[in-house]
Amino acid sequence: MSGKSITQEQVKLYMSHRKQPNHTQASSAAKAGFSERSARRIDTGKHPGGTTQPRQYKTRKDPLNGAFEQHLVPLLEIEPKLQPITLLEALEELEPGQFDNTHLRTLQRRVKRWRAQEGPEQEVIFQQKHIAGDMGISDYTWANELKITIDGEEFKHKLYHYRLVYSGWTYVQVVLGGESFESLSSGLQNALWQSGGVPVSHRTDSLSAAFNNHYEQEKLTERYEKLCQYYGIKATRNNKGIAHENGAIESPNGHLKRRIEQKLLLRGSRDFTALLDYEAFIDDIVRQINIRCKTRFNEEKAHLKPLPSRRTNGFSELYVKVTTRSTISVKRVTYTVPSRLIGTTLLIHIYDQHLDCFYGHELTLSLKRIYAHRHIRSRSINYKHIIHSLAKKPNAFKSSAYRDDIVPEGDFTLIWENLKQTGIHDDDCRYMVSLLSIADAYDCEAALGRFVLASLEAGSRVSIKACRDFFAPMSVDRPQYTSQQHDLSTYNVLLGN
Repeated sequence: MSGKSITQEQVKLYMSHRKQPNHTQASSAAKAGFSERSARRIDTGKHPGGTTQPRQYKTRKDPLNGAFEQHLVPLLEIEPKLQPITLLEALEELEPGQFDNTHLRTLQRRVKRWRAQEGPEQEVIFQQKHIAGDMGISDYTWANELKITIDGEEFKHKLYHYRLVYSGWTYVQVVLGGESFESLSSGLQNALWQSGGVPVSHRTDSLSAAFNNHYEQEKLTERYEKLCQYYGIKATRNNKGIAHENGAIESPNGHLKRRIEQKLLLRGSRDFTALLDYEAFIDDIVRQINIRCKTRFNEEKAHLKPLPSRRTNGFSELYVKVTTRSTISVKRVTYTVPSRLIGTTLLIHIYDQHLDCFYGHELTLSLKRIYAHRHIRSRSINYKHIIHSLAKKPNAFKSSAYRDDIVPEGDFTLIWENLKQTGIHDDDCRYMVSLLSIADAYDCEAALGRFVLASLEAGSRVSIKACRDFFAPMSVDRPQYTSQQHDLSTYNVLLGN
């Protein structure tokens, strides 16, 4: 035993025997394989117990030859974010021909050690203890990377994501536009009513981040605070640009999109017939997420505050006057409306996906909402609103500012492209206006478009009279009824005479 170091395993074995009754110091030391004197030193704490002291010397020559301390430490002290590859490039410039990529791994270890020992303090993420019913949290996330198409057309959109922090109960809604009050109000209210209760507080990111116009920022903040007051929620928000403050939703955003991606891979297609089909697809994924957290949600539901008696408005309002062009302008988008409304003032209820137009207190019509791209104005032109007037002066179609927008998408767009191949002529304009008039009068847009396009592709142009004769409804013979008048004197019986 002389000359051999006592290992940590021997010390543990000695201590295990020493704790047993009827085991003396001498017998325990013998079983562990060292002397009784060493056992006394271990018991008095004077023996290191088999631990090896770290060496204070280097076993090989420094590959960087002191260049790290001389040249790179001063750079790191000025800018600690410098990466090892950048420092290596700087070192090659300072001492040409002395260093190459074989020194990169050494430099990486040296930088890591320097940051751990002398680098700046890092930001600490504090683990949070969540309370049932305390907080709901909302966020928007782009879903364009999913590459969804609706009926073959690229579908750019966001997802509104609401989550109860304690249980993880989730609600997701497809958002066509940006981070507007309409989408926030609609999504939040839908989430609250589906969850069956109201949390103590609701957290969002910085609401004004999506707006360049200061007035719009103030308006959104004011409406959001009133919405929270109505439901009795304390409105909170995280600091702008600090993502981890919204960590209870930012990370689930990624999990949600990965789930959607996996379901799309199983589905085998990213194309949906209509928006409703895609929304049903998202709802099914959310349902499966909520099944997993059912136990904790049932626990949390008991701590949620009761809902009010009814929902509040999930829209913003705007008064607009219908121009002589039979159009209105809402959020930098021009919409056509029926010409009978020219000169009137309409109250517009602006939702995320549609507009409700009121004349007085009566709903006059609903329009699909269109979003302007950045600072460029957009149009939503429905030929049915203006075709009766255009049919009276078809030459106005030729120079109309909305000419290409008047032509509906699909077969009629191809028809118009075919007609204007040799230039835009008066006859072609009158022909197109007449076709649109027939499509509106007989409600046959799709069938008429296919009929005329097939004729043009065959090298001929079907006449307007032939179109009208083909699509006009057949006359129906009205049946003849003969009525027999009863004797009027029978009324005297009712009068008691």
